[in-house]
Amino acid sequence: MMNSSFALCIVITIFFPLATLVLVFVGFLLLCKLKSKNANPDQPQSTKHGDIFKIWNFYGKIAYEHIIEATKDFDMSYFIGIGGHGNVYRAELPNKRVVALKKLHRLEGENPTYDKCFKNEAKILSQIRHQNIVKLFGYCLHKRCMFLIYDYMERGSLFCVLRDEHKALDLDWIKRVNVVKSIAYALSYMHHDCTPPILHRDVSTNNILLDSKLEAHLSDFGTARVLDSNSSNQTQIAGTLGYIAPELAYTMIVNEKCDVYSFGIIALETIAGSHPREFISSFTRRSTAKDIILQDCLDKRLPPLADLRVATDIVRIVSIALACLNPNPKSRPLMKEVSQEFLVNNPPKLSRPLDNMSISELMN
Repeated sequence: MMNSSFALCIVITIFFPLATLVLVFVGFLLLCKLKSKNANPDQPQSTKHGDIFKIWNFYGKIAYEHIIEATKDFDMSYFIGIGGHGNVYRAELPNKRVVALKKLHRLEGENPTYDKCFKNEAKILSQIRHQNIVKLFGYCLHKRCMFLIYDYMERGSLFCVLRDEHKALDLDWIKRVNVVKSIAYALSYMHHDCTPPILHRDVSTNNILLDSKLEAHLSDFGTARVLDSNSSNQTQIAGTLGYIAPELAYTMIVNEKCDVYSFGIIALETIAGSHPREFISSFTRRSTAKDIILQDCLDKRLPPLADLRVATDIVRIVSIALACLNPNPKSRPLMKEVSQEFLVNNPPKLSRPLDNMSISELMN
């Protein structure tokens, strides 16, 4: 009995004070941590807006509150256009960086398809980096407020520039050649430098954005898909009418050659200044193709090609575009091959002037 009492006395006099001391120390640490958070209210906190608010600090700290403040809670005075599944706003952040914000409409956010596309774009763009792919700075995927934060592209879409009589003149032959090359490099990177490969599935002039120098950047990755070598890759048709590869209508199987076809349309549209619908139906008939002169297919709003090197680049682009539009997907080139072709510094010289060169020659 004496031993038990003695042991109890030891527990009370030694261990209880130690336990109390530990509790006080833990409480002190928690208090310090809380004060630290209160001292930095601008620091993004995942617990405040859900664990789906993500921002990359390339240009200083950007908090959720700054986004809301910069757009006055997405006021229409900051509205600059409509993107895939949402409105696009222009905002200047406290660090003076100008960004574009694509905000999903609340009603669309309740649609599982739109919600999936929005989250897919955030996922894909957060994994890739290329100078000719629009840069994603961050995103918020909260149920009540979903938006993506991009680098701002001052000149808008290639589609709008080509259809504006004045803006189209700014996009001269050299700049148009560079636009086509830039998109080729972006697609080659996605198809051949990413593991696993990434398919865009909606390459169109609407989804090519131009910066202040009229340099091109591929955008809108809502329907992009990672190519799975262990599956059939059968899918529903996605993309913009007029740019979708014809085989998707009956195979429903998506692969990199679908993007290649869309690139062919983009290349011809950039050179011609408008969508080449009638041209495509004409050149597919070889008997008609020999009667189509290349000079007649070029944008008439620009001055005739005087620079031999630029003229050679134009011929090369049209030749490659025709190969990309081959009805047989297996006969189309890979984007890596297209990219490498554009990197050749000394392409073959022209055999004759553009006004004496037929489309059938380029097809061969």
